[in-house]
Amino acid sequence: MGNKNKTISFRVNEDAFETLRDIAEERDISLSAVFRDYVDTLVAHDGQVRVVPEAELDSMGESGESFPPKIEVPKSFVREHERLELEADHLREQLEEHKRYVNYLREQLEDGDEEVIQLEDLDGEPDEPSFRLG
Repeated sequence: MGNKNKTISFRVNEDAFETLRDIAEERDISLSAVFRDYVDTLVAHDGQVRVVPEAELDSMGESGESFPPKIEVPKSFVREHERLELEADHLREQLEEHKRYVNYLREQLEDGDEEVIQLEDLDGEPDEPSFRLG
């Protein structure tokens, strides 16, 4: 039940494609990796990504403003997040265990050439005395 990769396809003009290919070669990564890096950054910052020239980025560092912005999070939030991750892992393990058990039961049912005894067959012969409980 992991994440399934999805394919995104779109068209760009030839100049943009060549520029992207140059960026990929400069970084020594595939063209797909360039897009994956961008998408990961975009998702990680909830769509709040801006392109900043390197010279401006260097000057931003001197003025005290950093990019991407850093946010301090209370320790209680981090602990709660970690607790929820552990709980999610535990629930995934339980789910897998239950799936294995259901599969085991299905196999038992399919292999079940066991003899089925009908209750009527357990009744004695008609001439045997019957007993009533209660």
